[in-house]
Amino acid sequence: MRAPENRKVFVAGYAAATALGNTFAKTFQAAEAGQAGFCRVSRCETTSRSNVVGEIPDWNPADFDYVNRKEASIWDAAFVFLTMEMCAQALDHAGLSMDEESAPRTACLIGSALNGVDAFRVAMDNYVNRGPFKVSPYLLPNLCANLPAGKAGMRLGFTGPIFSPQGACASGNHAIALGARMIRDGDCDFALVGGVETCLVPEIIQGFANMLATIKVGPKDRAHADPTQASRPFSLDRKGFVLAEGAGVLVLGAEDMLRRRNLTPLAEVKGIGWTSDASHFTRPNKDTVVAAMRQAIDDAELTPADIGAVNAHGTSTPTGDATEVACLRTVFGSRLPDIPVSANKSQVGHSLGASAAIEAALGIEAMRRGLVLPTVNHIPDPDFADLDVVADSSRRHDHHCFLSNSFGFGGTNCCLVFTGV
Repeated sequence: MRAPENRKVFVAGYAAATALGNTFAKTFQAAEAGQAGFCRVSRCETTSRSNVVGEIPDWNPADFDYVNRKEASIWDAAFVFLTMEMCAQALDHAGLSMDEESAPRTACLIGSALNGVDAFRVAMDNYVNRGPFKVSPYLLPNLCANLPAGKAGMRLGFTGPIFSPQGACASGNHAIALGARMIRDGDCDFALVGGVETCLVPEIIQGFANMLATIKVGPKDRAHADPTQASRPFSLDRKGFVLAEGAGVLVLGAEDMLRRRNLTPLAEVKGIGWTSDASHFTRPNKDTVVAAMRQAIDDAELTPADIGAVNAHGTSTPTGDATEVACLRTVFGSRLPDIPVSANKSQVGHSLGASAAIEAALGIEAMRRGLVLPTVNHIPDPDFADLDVVADSSRRHDHHCFLSNSFGFGGTNCCLVFTGV
């Protein structure tokens, strides 16, 4: 194999659809304003008390001219059209067109934790109630993790490598990391990277509730009258995460190719750290989480003293948040109180495999604007007195780099450092 080219890798554009808005612009505007996008689930019927979720507002793929009745019938896994649209919006934001030069050198890596569970649910209902020959012949493609990236390529014209990094709730960061490495080494010049999740089906909602991962909103909970208060990372009364659908796609490009095509770099992918816990399938391992953070900072050729802000994994679970704070204390020591910490899941919920990519885009845009986005619904926890949670409203804060954390079931950790340009 030839030697790697060691090119610098930059983010040139991004797109997102979240509980705050069906575009990145709408999402960021609402996030900056301190809003949260939660409601009682309407995508399906459930008897679960974990019925406060994050739904993408005004999202209807039938509105797009490339989704006719036949396409909508064939591709009934909702993550397919969501990926296609976010890839198109990300390329448009970056100003990158597909041509004879760029198309073969553009990869697409879109991760997902659950893939086409909604399509499988339809097929299973048909199998049980209508018979085996009513199972769609398109079921298997709808379940393939790489299929959304493939469909995006068919529409947009890129022919570089496509696959789906499977890192549970860290999938989005794994996609960014892998795409950056591929560009650095010269395997491609551009990469569409990120994650997508369309997880609001009854079995998934109930499954997370039964494993005590998501918040159960009872009559006495403050989110009962106001569902937007359900997600509250690092808060004294945190009770679990809010499950949310969503997608985030970033356009990465090599420094020389961005310059050649007059594209604007928005941030550099500076450092990558990834580890596995070898401990427990849901409870994080402090030692290996710390190792991932330190690897990312070291790979960026920085020190903890250089980090200007932290975009926390911050799921709003009692154990997860406490462990992340303990890890931040180990990495940053006495300097931790001076580093603003933001948890975007307080506003957009936990979109599983999409969450890290959404958070990366939000963190980059905030850094470019000299802001740190808020962690809303926050009631200070005395156990986290040394944590500078940016509570309830955005804060002016000029910083040149930030650490973005993401951890997933199965004990997978991926942390990234982004720097400004």
